[in-house]
Amino acid sequence: MNANRTLATAARVLRQLRHDPRSIALMILVPCVMLLLLRYVFDGSPRTFDSIGASLLGVFPLITMFLVTSIATLRERTSGTLERLLAMPLAKGDLIAGYALAFGALAVIQSALATGLALWALGLDVTGSAWLLLLVALLDALLGTALGLFVSAFAASEFQAVQFMPAVIFPQLLLCGLFTPRDNMQPVLEGISNVLPMSYAVDGMNEVLRHPDITGDFIRDAAIVATCALLVLALGAATLRRRTP
Repeated sequence: MNANRTLATAARVLRQLRHDPRSIALMILVPCVMLLLLRYVFDGSPRTFDSIGASLLGVFPLITMFLVTSIATLRERTSGTLERLLAMPLAKGDLIAGYALAFGALAVIQSALATGLALWALGLDVTGSAWLLLLVALLDALLGTALGLFVSAFAASEFQAVQFMPAVIFPQLLLCGLFTPRDNMQPVLEGISNVLPMSYAVDGMNEVLRHPDITGDFIRDAAIVATCALLVLALGAATLRRRTP
């Protein structure tokens, strides 16, 4: 991999995104709007908002970044842009890393805005540090970016990319422990939830919600989410095709 080519790819993606305000709005504002709605859905029960708001603070950025990244990357593939780029001396790892850096920069803004809104405007009450909450939200957004880049290799149209959401995201959403503790699930489902990265994203948020200091479980959860994101990016580079069928 070449750092200059990776940075040049990231700069090109950001320049293109600058001319697509709707995608930028979707990435940055939708998680904030969802948190705002959630707060007032539980207006009469602030403790319920506290108990699930932290978890959803990690889930919303993951879903948003997955959707936007998969469609934006697929659009470049179907327009022939990716094929032209890969015809140049550009390694597939440089390309994937460049896309991850560009969307990761937006994920930083998105996570910071959503975390700030939840903590200081909506009154989300967490025991731990706001910085730890921001860290997990950022890792979740990067995981969503990595998953979006990966699945875009298997979709032939933007419609198919959207169809990957119920296949990739929804099972994780049901099994991540958001609706019931994972150890209360049927054993087979609990075993499946143990290998899904969103489960550790939610666990990490719950650690910040309940503990004032960094715990061993928090470090484990954050490391698993980060490792999964890097692994999925590596798989995305390995499955990237130089020619569009």
